[in-house]
Amino acid sequence: MLLYSVYENGATHKVKKADFAENKVYMIDDSKTIYIWLGSKATKKKGDFALKKAKNLNKKRDNSAKIQVIKQHEEFGTFLAMMDDLRKGTESESLSSKRPELELEIDDTMELIEAGLEPDLIAEINLDAYNLAKESKSYDELCKELAKLQLIISIGTSKLNDKDIKKKSEEIYKSSSTYEELCWLIAELRKLVEKDLFEQKKE
Repeated sequence: MLLYSVYENGATHKVKKADFAENKVYMIDDSKTIYIWLGSKATKKKGDFALKKAKNLNKKRDNSAKIQVIKQHEEFGTFLAMMDDLRKGTESESLSSKRPELELEIDDTMELIEAGLEPDLIAEINLDAYNLAKESKSYDELCKELAKLQLIISIGTSKLNDKDIKKKSEEIYKSSSTYEELCWLIAELRKLVEKDLFEQKKE
């Protein structure tokens, strides 16, 4: 069984466990059925991306799977038991412990790079996030790095101080983001700044 978290920009990441938060969209593929779970406050855009992804997965198969859309609070039958298993994930770990290595679909990205073609921005971010996860940084280190990036963008480097970084880092820690999400967010901010796609605070 494969579990994907779907993001606002269309990226889909393989994850180890699901928290089924109301703003999330998950795609669960058990080969016979592809379930799309929609949080009650998830955007329509996320749902549309998930459906498109599910259809694309089916095109690569000899035997198409059934695609089933399930809305939060409308779950039933065996899917409820499946949700309990997905919440537990494959490992029981605390937030502060080392998270499982990031798993991303990078086959298409690598094929483009090997062919000498420029991958699109999302593919670049996916690859950067994958490489970041392989560095095996702690969850705390990722929170601090993301906090620093967010502050640099919002207030600029000259006003950056350890107190603000610590406060922002604690906020990120309390958000209960997964290890995978932190890696992706860091890679995304790095790439947007690098390509001048993010309007940084002027010094």
